[in-house]
Amino acid sequence: MSLEVAPAAENRILTVEQLNMQIRSLIEGQVGMVWIQAEISNFKPHTSGHFYFSLKDSKSQISAVMFRGHNSKLKFKPHDGLEVIVRGRITVYEPRGQYQVAVESMDPVGAGALQKQFEQLKEKLKLEGLFDSIRKKPIPAHPQKVAIVTSPTGAAIQDILNIMNRRAKSVEVIVVPTIVQGAAAAPQLCEAFQRAEKLNPDVIIIGRGGGSIEDMWCFNDERLARLIAGSFIPVISAVGHEIDFTICDFVADLRAPTPSAAAELVAKSSAEIAQKLIQLDRSLAFSMKKRMDMMKQSVLHLSKRLTDPKKKLQDLMLRSDDLFNRLENAIAVNINHLKKDVQILQSKLISPVQVISSMKLNLDKKNMRLHSLMNFNIQNQKSQVQNLMSLLDSLSPLKVVERGFSITKRQDELVKSIKQVKIKDLIEVRVKDGFIDAEIIKLRKLENEGV
Repeated sequence: MSLEVAPAAENRILTVEQLNMQIRSLIEGQVGMVWIQAEISNFKPHTSGHFYFSLKDSKSQISAVMFRGHNSKLKFKPHDGLEVIVRGRITVYEPRGQYQVAVESMDPVGAGALQKQFEQLKEKLKLEGLFDSIRKKPIPAHPQKVAIVTSPTGAAIQDILNIMNRRAKSVEVIVVPTIVQGAAAAPQLCEAFQRAEKLNPDVIIIGRGGGSIEDMWCFNDERLARLIAGSFIPVISAVGHEIDFTICDFVADLRAPTPSAAAELVAKSSAEIAQKLIQLDRSLAFSMKKRMDMMKQSVLHLSKRLTDPKKKLQDLMLRSDDLFNRLENAIAVNINHLKKDVQILQSKLISPVQVISSMKLNLDKKNMRLHSLMNFNIQNQKSQVQNLMSLLDSLSPLKVVERGFSITKRQDELVKSIKQVKIKDLIEVRVKDGFIDAEIIKLRKLENEGV
């Protein structure tokens, strides 16, 4: 195909519009309808309903447009990376002096080369388990040091820095520069990522702004994906826009829809943190009050169940008096029985005088013995009662407290050894005139004694 432009009249000066009109007339008149097999790139559906995109192969590309009247007949949705066969006319858009293909029909011929390569690598890494959520590391809630692997001149880094400066000025941000587009981008990204790891940050953000699949292809590099998956530092992938996906997004610990969103994820707002602290403070105060109320109720309940030692002593004294009365009654009954026996024997005596005399002597002896036995038993019972009363009095906790000792409890349990307590435990100490609530700040053991 050859194009010839008719020579202009001598000294004739053309405007740009006139020149573009002549070029359009020549191109549309000589080329006309064409069939093209190519890959779709930079696909953008306009709000008017028209499709704007590029058709490309391994060496060249051409702009294309498919107007609403033609694309409404398509039975599929075009997208970047899709290889298609189109039929259209070569035309010139005069305001820009740009020639393009006005596509009238389009048929897919399978996924484009780049898209195929992307799907194959994605499937390979997925089968190896690099996308599994179980291996994803959590992103720290409040990182202090963040490394950003991206272009130092792109709009993405400016958005990230602005957000970090506004929301969390205290966070240290380190930019690890690299190119993020072109054939040399993938190796440089790998090198920059390794440099970022050596800085030992809390989080690494890797990404760039939006673009075509070709622009972002370096983020589909297999070596880079394996570096991210094997990193000991949590990694956030922030490549392109929300609708863009790269291999980095799948292997990273977290995917952010945009670089700005990644910055917001790692830079918690100071106001949000302050509000959270206020909520935690209120929750702590409420929990402490609730705990104190429960402990007061427990102490009140236990105090009601505790037996008063004075009351116990009074009960024992009443028991002692009751036993003494029963003993006197038993002795009186026994004497009456003996008197009756004497009377019976007296009536059976053959010589009343002798029997009486003998029995009187015997009776006197028995009376003396009985009185002696009664006195002995009474003294013995009194001694036993006194011993029990002395023992009870010596065992009384209040008696021990009155001698200057104290009773120590932890959670209603009597403390007998330092093994039962630890530092910061709360204890209750009972002394002569009240209670002492204390916190353990130190434990000391006796020599030759273990804790």
